[in-house]
Amino acid sequence: MTEKEERDIEKVYATKENVAKLRRLADALEAGKAFQIQVAGERIYIPASAEFSIEHERSDDGEELEFQLKW
Repeated sequence: MTEKEERDIEKVYATKENVAKLRRLADALEAGKAFQIQVAGERIYIPASAEFSIEHERSDDGEELEFQLKW
């Protein structure tokens, strides 16, 4: 198996695009199916067994809410 390059990016999408991505993710999670998404030009394959979590951070700079999938 080829080792993948480390990557840590944040990509901002229009609300309409985010809604479509979240809707597809919700449908896949509900059906217990794998999920595919393209982020900044790279296609990512998330297995159905991925762990889904929500992270909330608060600091003097503001607040952040992250939806995370780990596999």
